Amino acid sequence: MALWSSRRGYAAGAIAITAALALSACGSGSSGGTDTAKPAASEASGPKLVKPGKLTTCTNIPYEPFQFKDANGKIVGFDVDIVDLAAKKLGLTQEIVDIDFAVIKSGAAMATGKCDVAAAGMTITDERKANIDFSVPYFDATQALLAKKGTGATSLDDVKAKGLKLGAQASTTGLDYVKGKGFNPKEYADSAKELLALQAGQEDVIVQDLPVVLTWLKKPEIAAKFEMISSLDTGEQYGIGLKKGADPVLLKTINESIEAAKKDGTYEQIFVKWFGKKPGELG
Repeated sequence: MALWSSRRGYAAGAIAITAALALSACGSGSSGGTDTAKPAASEASGPKLVKPGKLTTCTNIPYEPFQFKDANGKIVGFDVDIVDLAAKKLGLTQEIVDIDFAVIKSGAAMATGKCDVAAAGMTITDERKANIDFSVPYFDATQALLAKKGTGATSLDDVKAKGLKLGAQASTTGLDYVKGKGFNPKEYADSAKELLALQAGQEDVIVQDLPVVLTWLKKPEIAAKFEMISSLDTGEQYGIGLKKGADPVLLKTINESIEAAKKDGTYEQIFVKWFGKKPGELG
């Protein structure tokens, strides 16, 4: 839902085509958005957009602190603020569409004109690059294991040795990582369902992006019963996704916005706002 997680790795052409054909059937709530499949030019020198005057972003919520609904129902988070940097530079307002992550990571969401960009805690992988163009990396991702207290496990090896039940979010790099270690975890559609399964005792341990786990543990009711038993340095990086053969103006603006924010201190301010620590201090 990272790559630190990650989230969310393999989307080949057949999957992308299937997802594109099924896109209209995807349930999606949004803070706006459009079903227009034909992009329109915002202005002669500007990028081609799904909706004039808007930078339409596809995401998959909840994925706190990257993107989630606040108490007022507004979609906020680290990813939202990162995309806003480019939107403001282009004189646009960001509009967010919440859809299934599988449709995002396959590239179908952008290919069919559902959105201009995707910001969904999405790890850059070679498989995804076959269907998506990515911005420069904007986040270093790491996975983590969250377990009920008292398991005595401190690693994936312990999870296997003790026969503990392991859960993971579907379509994520975290899932791919543990499968590569010989596990066959039960898959959940999103991070909220994954956490609920852990709380309900359906799973003993779950794998999820480190910052998501750390955010969960800030909640007293979760910290009282669960603990992070290990972090998994998977060497992942997040990127903003665009349609394959991306609009050069849009891609250039996003890259320049990210790079400028890292140089002038804006990136660090956004990072501290959502994670409570400076870049490099998590984990």
